[in-house]
Amino acid sequence: MAKHTFQTEVNQLLDLMIHSLYSNKEIFLRELVSNASDALDKLQYLTLTDEKLKNLSFTPEIHITFDNDKNILTISDNGIGMNEKDLLDNLGTIAKSGTKNFLSKLSGDKKKDSALIGQFGVGFYSAFMVASKIIVTTKKAGEKQAFAWISDGSGEFEIEKCEKETQGSEIKLYLKEEEKEFTSRYRIEEIIKKYSDHIPFPIFLHFVETKSEGEGENKKEIIEEKSEQINKASALWRVAKKDLKEEEYKEFYKNLSYDSNDPLTWIHTKVEGSLEYTTLFYIPQKAPFDLYRVDYKSGVKLYVKRVFITDDDKELLPSYLRFVKGIIDSEDLPLNVSREILQQNRILATIKSASTKKIISEIEDLAKDEEKYKNFYQEFGRCIKEGVYSDFENKEKLLELLRFPSNKSEGKEISFKTYKERMKEGQKAIYYLQGEDLELLKGSPLLETYAKKDLEVLFFSDEIDSIVMPMVGEFDKTPLRSINSKEALEDLGENAIDETTKKKFKTLLESFSKILGDEVKEVRLSTRLVEAPSCIVADPDDPNAAMMKMMKQMGAMGMGGDIPEPKPILELNPNHSILSKLLLSNDEAKNAEIAFLLLEEAKLLDGSKLKDVNAFVKRLNALLEKSI
Repeated sequence: MAKHTFQTEVNQLLDLMIHSLYSNKEIFLRELVSNASDALDKLQYLTLTDEKLKNLSFTPEIHITFDNDKNILTISDNGIGMNEKDLLDNLGTIAKSGTKNFLSKLSGDKKKDSALIGQFGVGFYSAFMVASKIIVTTKKAGEKQAFAWISDGSGEFEIEKCEKETQGSEIKLYLKEEEKEFTSRYRIEEIIKKYSDHIPFPIFLHFVETKSEGEGENKKEIIEEKSEQINKASALWRVAKKDLKEEEYKEFYKNLSYDSNDPLTWIHTKVEGSLEYTTLFYIPQKAPFDLYRVDYKSGVKLYVKRVFITDDDKELLPSYLRFVKGIIDSEDLPLNVSREILQQNRILATIKSASTKKIISEIEDLAKDEEKYKNFYQEFGRCIKEGVYSDFENKEKLLELLRFPSNKSEGKEISFKTYKERMKEGQKAIYYLQGEDLELLKGSPLLETYAKKDLEVLFFSDEIDSIVMPMVGEFDKTPLRSINSKEALEDLGENAIDETTKKKFKTLLESFSKILGDEVKEVRLSTRLVEAPSCIVADPDDPNAAMMKMMKQMGAMGMGGDIPEPKPILELNPNHSILSKLLLSNDEAKNAEIAFLLLEEAKLLDGSKLKDVNAFVKRLNALLEKSI
């Protein structure tokens, strides 16, 4: 017998669960039945594709037995089973990467945290909420040696060799004294019907029934062992929509997704014709913790004629729809289709394209309800933006789903369509300002001319906006223009500085250029400022902030040397009193301090970092001293 210690993250998880992290303990039975169903799915697929297992006699079933006197509940299946390595990998660790980081960020609020725990797909451990000891007896299909896994959930587990006739797993729960309710026939039936009615394999409950026969002295008790199927065992996605209740859809989602919340919405489609397939897709309320990880877990399972094929294929839907959970069940794919073939399969490509359009259509319906869509967009808006960048076929529809704050939207986010409806007569473009800090964007001096002319400016403040939006170009034949751009200034008729003003400030501009040196690319007069004395703008030929970040990351990975920061262009407001007074000043040292302060002030308003904060503070203090 070999003793092992649970991975640290498992101990954390067990501690959370055992101390009533789940709001209802009955969920443990749903999780164990779901695991058994997965094991049957996997073996059913292998009996069709693995030469070693093709001759295996296999009728997939799940069995539940209970002993009220001994307070023991047993769940068994004849699925794929596990060997010693599988037991170590599956029942001693949490294989999903990112778990440690996730667990460290749990809030401590049990109600909130319980909604997140299910995302790991670690339902087996939930059994320790009701059991003081668990024994898993299992034998992997095609192998001779069986193993027993034993633990009381206190930090250690044991694995030993044992005897077991058939493949599959048996999970025996030694229930805590106060959990006796789970050895009741009616309670078990109630839980299975509530959560697992549409598990696509039969679930049999075994129980003992006592009957009385005869009367008087001839009366005797007859004990009969009975067995009955307690679930419908019909693949829910194959049932007609009219025959399904809302609660059935919701419970199936929870089984499928390990999410304890109800789904936001779902799309159930049956297609008949040149291709035959059924799809059932769910949109969650909350984003899974691994949504933005490269190694995210696909939420879609592929079946062929109700036979499970894979749940690990990220090609079933576009990657930007990775938040969608669900089922694709095809009648036309071969049962022994390999994962390599799937990636180039014409049938699957057709299903993927049609399914993507269906999901986008459902999101469009969601968008009709402003409050509901606001919650959806908060969770998955970045994914929709990824789609704008990557899905050319559906780009226009996805653009309509985007939402942005603006200088006139009063805390709300608006669509491009709403922006166009509010455009001024004669307005030539959709104007936007891009940066990483929304509050700084709202106070940017670059907005002054637009505020003066009562023009709306969208704020692209999400990190992904700087990568996606420059690729967009236009919406509904109206160009998108950064208010930084030369074209935007030309639209406003604000691009010309008269010759008199140029001559007036020529010497000052030359002096500033010399003083600031390599800190700037150029110093010039601005036509876009009203109240602010200065601002910085980027050369359109230089990479933007997001591109710089990517280039630096590539450099950090050894794909290039140090990437020099692009230098800003400093623009000065010729109508500001500071500039007018500087023309009359002969104090070169003071002018130099002001030149740097005007640059640093503009950088701060732009959200840029100052190279030397101490020098900035000294300059500011020196100027304050002189002014007192």
